[in-house]
Amino acid sequence: MTHQGQLILDATVVEQAIRFPTDLSLLNEAREFSEQIIDTLCANLKVDKKPRTCRQKARSAYLAVAKQKRPSRKTLHRGLKQQLQYLRRNLGHIEQLLALIPDGTTLPLPRWLLYRYWVIQHVYAQQWEMYYNKTHRCDHRIVSIGQPYVRIMVRGKQDKPVEFGAKLSVSLTGDGLAHVDHLRWDAFHEGLDLVAQVEAYWKRYGHYPERVLADPLYGTRANRDYLKQRGIRFAGKLLGRPKQITDENREQLKQAKEQRRQEYLQRIPIEGKFGQGKNGYRLNYIRTKRNGRIHPLPGSTASSWS
Repeated sequence: MTHQGQLILDATVVEQAIRFPTDLSLLNEAREFSEQIIDTLCANLKVDKKPRTCRQKARSAYLAVAKQKRPSRKTLHRGLKQQLQYLRRNLGHIEQLLALIPDGTTLPLPRWLLYRYWVIQHVYAQQWEMYYNKTHRCDHRIVSIGQPYVRIMVRGKQDKPVEFGAKLSVSLTGDGLAHVDHLRWDAFHEGLDLVAQVEAYWKRYGHYPERVLADPLYGTRANRDYLKQRGIRFAGKLLGRPKQITDENREQLKQAKEQRRQEYLQRIPIEGKFGQGKNGYRLNYIRTKRNGRIHPLPGSTASSWS
């Protein structure tokens, strides 16, 4: 088994170009889309009397809270309740209008608006769950109606505690060639990708690296055992309690500590690659959208979603 070169591993988030999400703005946007769906259905179905939506009153109620610089918790709670009630009534009107369409016929909505209808139902369910339970967290929380696959990435940085976009697992070789090994929209532990990234290095070059440079987050016991079995050194702090310093091992421990520090500094190039991609190639503001498949709603026909 031959070994050559080094592999640097790290992960980063490439931010998506979305508006900073708040619960109130999401509900207001969902309500506006529901009103647009009602207008489109009434026009296509030629309904004599359009259902009452109170859109002007709902818009005024939203602006009364949104224009406040620092609304109180009570004011914000009341504003969320109002938008939830308006949205719930609109969704009920949409269901009544869809019931007028015979089974087996295509729904009279454009594809993009049908997609929004699927999304705003999930937005309402999530927001109602958080409002009822008085919490700000839920599973697979939607933060953008236009891009519902975008998730919250908690980074813990001082200037950016959270980011919104895809998370990348990146590997950088000693020659300066970077590879995006994994791209996921949900948060994940990047240390679990080490095995796949090392095996990808072997498939590309026909040999394993001599050493792996990575954050302490990658230095799990399972990863260390995997690297040890293949003769690869992990450049990181040893697990367990530090050795007791004696006169015999003082110099040896000092050299090992200095070696770890130098190897940790050698991780800087992958941070430079992140900066190059984000500042030079706009990876910090991605404007493209995923062409995702629309999932059928309950009660809709397969032909209407094809």
